Amino acid sequence: MNDDAPYPPDRTDDELARLDITVLLRDGLTAGPGPRRTALFGDGAAAAAVVLDRLGTEPRSVAFLADTVRAAGLARVVELPEPLPRREAADVVGEWLRAGAVLAGGVETDDTAATWLHAVATIIELKQLTRARGRGV
Repeated sequence: MNDDAPYPPDRTDDELARLDITVLLRDGLTAGPGPRRTALFGDGAAAAAVVLDRLGTEPRSVAFLADTVRAAGLARVVELPEPLPRREAADVVGEWLRAGAVLAGGVETDDTAATWLHAVATIIELKQLTRARGRGV
């Protein structure tokens, strides 16, 4: 096991939901390849997926938001009154988007944020598919 790993690899959903995603985003979006970026795309994406899934967010909504970030940039997307359909999810993701937008990292930061949001959408979808299979659907 790598003692330099920023987080243990076996967190529960409850542990992930308590992570400070805003900090992981700020650190991961400004870092190049390395442990901070790994933490953002590892525990950070998993944590965001847990939070948004618990708020009933559809993965396609997060994927659409990711495409919007890629097309318009974080600075423009934070101006959206409701970046996701459900108010609670919109408030949470709005905080995350604002954390990324204040970095003013330009296109590279916008693309990294969009890629991260796509990862979050994928994890939400996998969680939903796993639950559906468990119910025999």
